[in-house]
Amino acid sequence: MSTPQSFSIAVSDTELADLRERLDRFRPLPDSPRRPPAGMSSDYLGELVAGWRSWDWRAREAWLNRHPQFLVDIDDTTLHFAHLRSARPDAPALLVMHGWPHTFALQLDFADLLADFHVVVPSFPGFGFSTAYERGSITEKRLAATMHALMTDVLGYRRYLTYGEDVSANVNDLIAGSYPESVAGVIATHSHFPSRAERPLLTASDEVAFFARLDDWGGANGAYGHVQATRPDTLAASLNDSPAGLLAWLAEKLVEWSDTPEGDPRAVERRISRERILTEAMIYWTTQSIGTSFRPYYEGADQPDEMPPVEVPASVHIQRHEWDYPESLARRFYLDLRTFERLDEGGHFTVAEVPEAMAERVRAFARDIDLL
Repeated sequence: MSTPQSFSIAVSDTELADLRERLDRFRPLPDSPRRPPAGMSSDYLGELVAGWRSWDWRAREAWLNRHPQFLVDIDDTTLHFAHLRSARPDAPALLVMHGWPHTFALQLDFADLLADFHVVVPSFPGFGFSTAYERGSITEKRLAATMHALMTDVLGYRRYLTYGEDVSANVNDLIAGSYPESVAGVIATHSHFPSRAERPLLTASDEVAFFARLDDWGGANGAYGHVQATRPDTLAASLNDSPAGLLAWLAEKLVEWSDTPEGDPRAVERRISRERILTEAMIYWTTQSIGTSFRPYYEGADQPDEMPPVEVPASVHIQRHEWDYPESLARRFYLDLRTFERLDEGGHFTVAEVPEAMAERVRAFARDIDLL
């Protein structure tokens, strides 16, 4: 394990010129009168591409670099992370993890609101500015070990809070369950799911109905995950060569998974601004990491493992896309459940969509367990 080295994002002028040339050659997909819209809106994609062409990346790059960032070698990855230290030396530490198709950047507006915490926002191995693991698979247990090593061995935090979404939701639970001596509490907006092996044993009607609804949703909307799990390299070859294709693949998920009305894709910008959407695309494009970001799907790290119950304090806030998640599941898994609520606002990308509301919830939880 190495000593962290300061890092700044610096996209070269040559890379920017190449990107503009590719965007200038964008060929919109003709709308077909023989089918309803399916997937990314061609009109909205055209607006996003035009916005990307004229966007002042240098201003955004400077904003990102105002967040202190570092690289450190852990295991066989060079891990990138932002470390926002509080002015209070004794402030509690908070680990904030992203999922897919997030990057660390989507969590920064939330982190900026927590000046009374030491906030650590890593890029998962293979995402953005973190290199992929060179050996072995990207498993939940391995990710949990890497994140825990970052917080304790590298940064020296004796205890910390943890938060995760999407791919990092299981990692979040696994950190809390595996390292209770170091985890002061866990915050979840994607509450614990039983493993695939455990689900057939469920008998409560609301629990059975919840997973049946998710299975129905996945049948109509889960093709992206099947492709990423079975043909990731073929897909990555296309997206790594076409910025418009990459933008379509990412923005479709931001549109469909955020807490916005259906029908108008532009409504996503009420929750996640256009600049933030373009930032996500820019990081994937310039780091050429879309292919390695698929590894959790291909290698199974997006599937729940059986894991021990969490005994440390927990604060669970159910995001809108899982509105019918049964409270009984949370109470069986989080044995010291301090808060269980269903959010009025905020979808899959919860802390990015409603950062102010979630920052207040983190503070309330920290006060409840005597960290603030």
